[in-house]
Amino acid sequence: MKDKRIIIAIDGHSSCGKSTMARDLAKALGYVYIDTGAMYRAVTLYSLQQGLWTEDGSPDEDALQRSMKDLHIEFQFFPEEGRSHTLLNGIDVEQEIRSMEVSSRVSPISAIPFVRSSMVSQQQAMGKEKGIVMDGRDIGTTVFPRAEMKVFVTARPEVRAQRRLDELRSKGNTATTLEEVLANINERDYIDSHRAVSPLVQAQDALVLDNSQMTIPEQSQWLIDRYKEIVSRL
Repeated sequence: MKDKRIIIAIDGHSSCGKSTMARDLAKALGYVYIDTGAMYRAVTLYSLQQGLWTEDGSPDEDALQRSMKDLHIEFQFFPEEGRSHTLLNGIDVEQEIRSMEVSSRVSPISAIPFVRSSMVSQQQAMGKEKGIVMDGRDIGTTVFPRAEMKVFVTARPEVRAQRRLDELRSKGNTATTLEEVLANINERDYIDSHRAVSPLVQAQDALVLDNSQMTIPEQSQWLIDRYKEIVSRL
């Protein structure tokens, strides 16, 4: 196999396990992993902390745009965990950005053009040297349309809802119900797929991975196999 570093773009619906598979793949390849969803969640958390929402429950876009210059997102790698945490203005917010409150607000924030433009510029800068695995909603279509490997991940909504609920339970959240999580997932799917800027769509040259009935080791092997096939042709 040729030793050629590439960009791997992993897109797909919420709660498909994209972050887990992207993180594991990056570790296996010695690549840098970038969780773009965490970036949008960090913006959402900031908007909640600063009260940048109107009375009707929509983002106060003017106020948020004025605040963007004060919002700094970075990732810090923790060797003992083998993963990176998201830092918002120097503070570790990895747990806070995974809350249901943030999950219920992240799609409207992600649909704002100036937010997407800011995040996309940062993401493209991160990929200049290649050797990265990046997951999100528009990586293979907008951020890196010429990525050498594109994967579109999907799974049945009910499966995704149960996975998300299990994750919340593991973090001590026992109040949220399966029905609430499923409703949130369906709402996010609709918003992500219908927004005017960079909607969630499958890139024409993306490999489709439906992991509804796959274990984590099975999907990891699937990704490694596809990676080897692609790199062998370069």
